[in-house]
Amino acid sequence: MASSEKNIAPSDEEVNGGSSLDGAGAGRREVKWYRSTFYNALILGLCNFLAPGIWGAMNSLGGGGEEKPYLVNAANALTFGLMVVSCFLSSIVVRLIGIKWTLIVGTMGYAPYAAGLYTNNRFGDTWLVILGAALCGISAGIFWMAEAAIALAYPEPYNQGRFLGFWLSFRVGGQIMGGIISLGINAKRGTEGSVSYTVYLIFIALQALGPFAGLLLNKPSRVQRKDGVPVQLQVTNSPWFEIKQMSKLWISRKFLLIIPFICQAVYTEAVMFSYEGLWFTVRARALGSFLSGVIALIAGNLLGAFLDSKRIPLKTRTRSAFVFVVAWQGMCWTWASIVTTEFQKTSPVYDWTDDGFGKAFALFLFWVAGFQLNYMFLFFLAGNLADDHEEVVRIAGLLRGTESAAQTVSYGLSSVSIMASVGDVYLNFGLWAVAILPAWLIVREIGTSLGDKKLDREARGLREATDGK
Repeated sequence: MASSEKNIAPSDEEVNGGSSLDGAGAGRREVKWYRSTFYNALILGLCNFLAPGIWGAMNSLGGGGEEKPYLVNAANALTFGLMVVSCFLSSIVVRLIGIKWTLIVGTMGYAPYAAGLYTNNRFGDTWLVILGAALCGISAGIFWMAEAAIALAYPEPYNQGRFLGFWLSFRVGGQIMGGIISLGINAKRGTEGSVSYTVYLIFIALQALGPFAGLLLNKPSRVQRKDGVPVQLQVTNSPWFEIKQMSKLWISRKFLLIIPFICQAVYTEAVMFSYEGLWFTVRARALGSFLSGVIALIAGNLLGAFLDSKRIPLKTRTRSAFVFVVAWQGMCWTWASIVTTEFQKTSPVYDWTDDGFGKAFALFLFWVAGFQLNYMFLFFLAGNLADDHEEVVRIAGLLRGTESAAQTVSYGLSSVSIMASVGDVYLNFGLWAVAILPAWLIVREIGTSLGDKKLDREARGLREATDGK
């Protein structure tokens, strides 16, 4: 960071201490609650809850709550395949309609997905499952990019981790609510099979509220931050320029080296949900949706608080979180390899009254907690790689596009029985091992040679705001 920027941008200590800077007034400011970053985190979280959160609730029941996970896994592969394209083009959408309306449009494809599962569950139709998955993929790609960019750009630097934890809590909040609803309806169903179709009617109604929740979000220019730094999150370049910049960023060293880490992290979703759908009864799956969401919520917010700690240097925080996340995942994959190899031979279906349920069920809980920790760390990592506000949009789109590509493969392979039961576990274990070293090469530079990108962007934004006065 240049010395001139240091004289303008508030340091973490200055902001937390409440000191006031003249000129731009970058010390702590009084803000209107409905313009604050916390308010916008709440609205963003609500959108996340109503759209991907409820989507996660359905899939955390194992295969979308269907008797076998193969059809839903194939539909999800289509969803994520289309999301690769829509994520890559998302910065163009932001240029045309702005970040707020990009988020709103992105919520609109989720309800048709739930409707497809409802018609399949009740009437056996499959066509709406495929159509709903396609509509979800087209809209979800731009939603994923928009919410990621907002989560990285809106909060003050000293609130970044808590903002991420709070926002992602709503995602698992959908999973928790879905588990409660399904558990209440299916509590007496101690057998394998599909969940009651009544569950899907509730999910459809909730997801239809997503666009209306998005209307409550503040545009970047209306957000009021306590450090006085204006939020900049717009794209002004031509569509062709954005495509070239996205391509250039995608093949840059800093992004290429974290691609394997992104892929191994999100590949896990299909693996753990297929595991739950194959080896547990309906009510056990509902219980898993509920309890795993609670554990993930707690774990994610603890990590967020740690990542915001100012008593620990950024370098140490980043490296410590990386080591913890990697170790947790390694434990889960070792455990899963042993358990699923046994299940492939014995083909059990566990209810919560059965012997051996605890060992099999605990793995799923640990898996979901590890997924949440890994997922949240990815956003923290991405936020420390973007050089300016326009690159925040691009790197968010590339992050979510890469996630979608990996999940296209994972859900596609999980539609094959041998892969869903055991093959994906071995494959994901291998991806985890391969991803560690390349990711470390980037992680070790955060807080050192890469500096603190978040503070650098804040300094630049505050300087531009000051110069404009």
